[in-house]
Amino acid sequence: MEDKKLRNECKCDASKHIKGIKCDVKNCVYHADQNGCYAGCISVGPREADCSAHTNCATFKPREC
Repeated sequence: MEDKKLRNECKCDASKHIKGIKCDVKNCVYHADQNGCYAGCISVGPREADCSAHTNCATFKPREC
């Protein structure tokens, strides 16, 4: 539920490369060459996380097969 809320708050421009973001998730529609991200902005959650292993990119959108 929290992930959907985070995703809705982020108004991303998919035409813009986010400098400084490294993404290894090749099956995301925003994945760019050299492990970049073209989401324009990202949202990471959930808010209750207490370590990096408990976080995820709420902006993730899978590529269609």
